[in-house]
Amino acid sequence: MRGSRIKPQLVFALICALVFQIYASDPLFYESFDENFDGRWIVSHREDFKGVWKHAKSDGHDDHGLLVSEPAKKYAIVKELDKPVSLKDGTVVLQYEVRLQNGLECGGAYLKYLRPQEASWVAEEFDNESPYAIMFGPDKCGSTNKIHFILKHKNPKTGDYVEHHLKFPPSVPFDKLTHVYTAVITPDNHLHILIDGEEKKKANFLSSEDFEPPLIPPKTIPDPEDKKPEDWDERAKIPDPEATKPDDWDEDAPMEIEDADAVKPEGWLDDEPEEIDDPEASKPEDWDDEEDGEWEAPKIDNPKCEEAPGCGEWKRPMKRNPAYKGKWSAPLIDNPAYKGIWKPRDIPNPEYFELEKPNYEPIEAIGIDIWTMQDGILFDNILIADDEKVAASYRQTTWKPKYDVEKEKEKVDEASPGSGALAGVQKKVFELLYKIADIPFLEAYKIKIIDLIEKAETQPNLTLGILGSVAVVLLTILFRLLFGGKKPVVAPVTPPAAPTETKSAEKDTTEEKEEEDKEEDKADGGAQRPRRRRA
Repeated sequence: MRGSRIKPQLVFALICALVFQIYASDPLFYESFDENFDGRWIVSHREDFKGVWKHAKSDGHDDHGLLVSEPAKKYAIVKELDKPVSLKDGTVVLQYEVRLQNGLECGGAYLKYLRPQEASWVAEEFDNESPYAIMFGPDKCGSTNKIHFILKHKNPKTGDYVEHHLKFPPSVPFDKLTHVYTAVITPDNHLHILIDGEEKKKANFLSSEDFEPPLIPPKTIPDPEDKKPEDWDERAKIPDPEATKPDDWDEDAPMEIEDADAVKPEGWLDDEPEEIDDPEASKPEDWDDEEDGEWEAPKIDNPKCEEAPGCGEWKRPMKRNPAYKGKWSAPLIDNPAYKGIWKPRDIPNPEYFELEKPNYEPIEAIGIDIWTMQDGILFDNILIADDEKVAASYRQTTWKPKYDVEKEKEKVDEASPGSGALAGVQKKVFELLYKIADIPFLEAYKIKIIDLIEKAETQPNLTLGILGSVAVVLLTILFRLLFGGKKPVVAPVTPPAAPTETKSAEKDTTEEKEEEDKEEDKADGGAQRPRRRRA
């Protein structure tokens, strides 16, 4: 910011960064994109990947990055490391910055850390099929909203590489600020996922609770050749064979009967219809009886009925039939032949193996292959280090100053005339809701909750109504989890439809007009439009 004094916070950040640098070692790999990436990064020549990468400044900064420049494209680019990085010894830190300058409704912003080229891949042909060791970073589309971490691990028994996905990953920040993503792999088999330096997830690579499928297969598996015996009875309860229907049980009795005690209200207008022809309606001048049929005036509510208890033929109301019992069925009793729910017997798993630590593949290159509906995705400051202090120092020097500037500008924009205080409140509510959606015991409902939150973000005119719906869903889930009852089911909440700005170019104008007429008929209940009867 030109002409302004250096803020004390910035001075403090620079001092902290200097201290970190003194005690931190050099990174194993670092890409700042200060210089153009041409000649250093290789853009894929694959036909499907036509997205154009650009060396561009981050909005509001002099700092450059690797930019996704076009929407609705596939992108692929790769950088081979000078020396492969081993993950087997000591700590390894994977870190990079990404800014979603135009948001991210559907697309990825993750990195792939590639296995050695002996695994059969060529830089110029790099694509989504190229073999990787780790995939890490944001991915968001529809019900998917997470910071991916996938480890490709070789099964020593079969030789197959299996994708192991981190369970309950954190969600992608929804704003348009620069964020830094860090994955720390430690010698004690743990993974730490940090966003902006704050730990959001800790997992154990060898725990079945943290990865799906687990790295270590189960010791036993169901025998695929075991079959359920034909006489196996899984019914815990059966109808009592000795029970008989009572003699006074009438299965044909109706559920409701007329209320014989009901009396017609005084002043009921038997001879007045509920609807009458609109006296103010007139036959259109362009009405053609031969083509359109006999014209009928639209109907309106009979004004005489508004003052009376009712109009038309009076009928006794219905009431529940005290004699109704419904279809008789025998009561249930314990099944003496019940053997329980059948399942195949367990046998030793031929693919089982023991593991003291993952057999990590070395990293020989860093690649980005993504498909995205948004442009403006900016990658920057890609780092691989063997010391967490190194990653922390780079966060302080490369990410924090940019983030502080962007955050300050965001506050100014929210406080500017026309923005209103509501925007800031909504933002804080969104942040809270995304954190709630990340709670592990809400995982079964996370997709529906995030879907609602995203609709609130993309439809600002409906935000308050949708946020209310989200709150109701969350309260319902929490109430049922706390106080028991049936398994909670999150009913989809459909927000009011946002105004349509354009219509499909493929739709014929006449068909559009007919659809609009139908919708108006529905909205008016068919009472305000003259009806045409064709011969």
